[in-house]
Amino acid sequence: MKRTEHGVYLKNGKPVAAVAGMPAPDAAREGTIAYRILRAHNVGDEPKKLRLRFDALVSHDITYVGIIQTARASGMTKFPLPYAMTNCHNSLCAVGGTINEDDHVFGLSAAKKYGGIFVPPNLSVIHMYAREALATCGNMILGSDSHTRYGALGTMGFGEGGAELVKQLLQNTYDVDAPEVVLVHVTGKPKKGVGPHDVALALVKEVFKDGFVKNKVLEFAGEGIKNLSIDFRNGIDVMTTETSCLSSIWQTDEVVEEYYRVHGRPFAYEPMVPAENAYYDSMIELDLSEIECMIALPFHPSNAYTIHEFNRNAKEILKQLEDEAKKTYPKCNIQLADKATDKGVLVDQGVIAGCAGGLYENLVEAASILNGGTIGNDYFNLSVYPGSQPVGLALAKNGTMAELMDAGAIVKPAFCGPCFGAGDVPANNGLSIRHTTRNFPNREGSKPKDGQISFVALMDARSIAATAKNGGVLTAATDIEYEVEDKPYNYDPTCYEKRVYQGFAKEEPQEQLRLGPNITDWPKMPALSENLLLKLTAVINDEVTTTDELIPSGETSSYRSNPVKLSEFTLSRRVPGYVKDAKQVQAIERLRGEGDCPELERGIIEKNGGKVEDTIIAPVLFAKRPGDGSAREQAASCQKVLGSFANICYEYCTKRYRSNCINWGILPFTIENGTPFPYESGDYVYVPQIRAAIEEGREKIPAVVITKDGEQPLTLWLKNLTETDRKILMDGCLMNYYAREKQA
Repeated sequence: MKRTEHGVYLKNGKPVAAVAGMPAPDAAREGTIAYRILRAHNVGDEPKKLRLRFDALVSHDITYVGIIQTARASGMTKFPLPYAMTNCHNSLCAVGGTINEDDHVFGLSAAKKYGGIFVPPNLSVIHMYAREALATCGNMILGSDSHTRYGALGTMGFGEGGAELVKQLLQNTYDVDAPEVVLVHVTGKPKKGVGPHDVALALVKEVFKDGFVKNKVLEFAGEGIKNLSIDFRNGIDVMTTETSCLSSIWQTDEVVEEYYRVHGRPFAYEPMVPAENAYYDSMIELDLSEIECMIALPFHPSNAYTIHEFNRNAKEILKQLEDEAKKTYPKCNIQLADKATDKGVLVDQGVIAGCAGGLYENLVEAASILNGGTIGNDYFNLSVYPGSQPVGLALAKNGTMAELMDAGAIVKPAFCGPCFGAGDVPANNGLSIRHTTRNFPNREGSKPKDGQISFVALMDARSIAATAKNGGVLTAATDIEYEVEDKPYNYDPTCYEKRVYQGFAKEEPQEQLRLGPNITDWPKMPALSENLLLKLTAVINDEVTTTDELIPSGETSSYRSNPVKLSEFTLSRRVPGYVKDAKQVQAIERLRGEGDCPELERGIIEKNGGKVEDTIIAPVLFAKRPGDGSAREQAASCQKVLGSFANICYEYCTKRYRSNCINWGILPFTIENGTPFPYESGDYVYVPQIRAAIEEGREKIPAVVITKDGEQPLTLWLKNLTETDRKILMDGCLMNYYAREKQA
């Protein structure tokens, strides 16, 4: 894999440097597939500022309740575009009594009332349904899940927090700077045994850490694409989220056309290729023939090695991982290095699941590798989850499922749990290899604050099957002999036709929403005051802070419909004292509002020229780079429920987390890279005249840090806020903004 950091043109299908007579970059960028789609969906008139409207929306059952509650509180009366609600995250219905199924019943009642599409539990994971039933060449889909990626099918998918879907439901726009486009020029052909996750992990390793493609669009083109099946392309594409790119798109061909034909939607196909002399801001040259079987070790998909390299140096690498984990989780008795034995690296568990792993071809090839073998009756176990009922039905009919079961694999229904910690939780100190999307800390479901920890490494289904056949000894699929039986995919939509509620444009306003006892409205949130007094309640100096650390996945999922209950989990895996400390700040703010401000806070405010009655006191988080990973808006909304009005950081890992902060009235402050931040929990940051600064569009914000040793100036920045962003922040959150607009 090779990177080119300057612009290139695509001429006769080959990347070339600029020469005399080439069109200017801004004009030639319009020839990319990405810009043709973006321009077609832009309703604004500024070329560099996009205001986008999407063709469809998708959500699952830990996001759609909050989205609908927010939208209806903001004046929504019907879904103005197709909105599919799948039930693939809380579909176990095993935690918290009735509350998971209460959410599902709410979702169906909302689909009936407002005219939506409802996909019952275990029928499909969110992105499989979108691929099978919604994707269309040239269209755009917005999803409240970070892995909303359908570029291989000619559809631009964006994963964002729920508030961005609310804006679309209210027929407003998704606002983003016109992005740079990165050409991923694909050549070569994968080796036998190399799968889509191997390619994806190699790509993530190459570009994530230095932000090479952050908030840019990846456009895949090149002669090597013809050597990839559609499942292979989809498997790479869904993992582009882990590069931190904004979206992705691929050139389309007869393979994509056949996909739409097989799925009964031939009308959805359109040939899409870059225009001659299309311009790209940078390039990644991806030679498929050079990709080896990969493993991404804890705790990030970019922490990737070839399996051969890892096996050669396993003891050293695992010891290093063990030492790093001990620093972060001192309560846990971590034992990882002992997985490296004389026999090889011993693995405890394998999982093939979800929108990345549970694809038809992955499971067919895994079954071919396992055929005639066994995973054995020792500690190693293997679970497989077909990504949708149609995929599972095809596997059952052609004998693949029987082959998997005969080898000892446990076949389970469509479910996203292994991706976020709600299924197949390993034993303490267990090592799980998974063809899923992420391996962040504790995303497998362990609870370090209780002394529990386990580890997930990402691998392709083929190497997972090879490892399973080898009794749990880590093995690359390229190291074994196997043959894959030709089993063309026969898509049968009957289960969708019989079970999916198709209500778009058939809204029934008289239908009553069914609200279980856990489904609650958002608490009242105040508007921004003239000044802010922020108390540091969490200072995280890790290089990256994930959304899983801001609000855990797994055990919290059942409470996503209850904002107050969910907020009790805020930062619980990373800063266990955060909730208690934030509530103490809330109590101080309550006293201030009642005219009884404590002496310490009153003294700080008045010493710096402010008035107590014009100053909100709020908890604040500092992290170097927060927001990597999931699109879940609760990473911001839970802080807001606990009284937060700001984050401070060097930069935000993703646009989606920064957008979540803005939509929940959390000021997305940054400080310049390299600026020391030697402060700690309990210190204060006073920000005078912040409301006026936002109203006037000022970006440079003077502040004062108050510590036990005195006061020091601090320069905060609020860069690149739109007019709407500023209004939302001043109103205190998106809901308040819509309520005010409605009254105006």
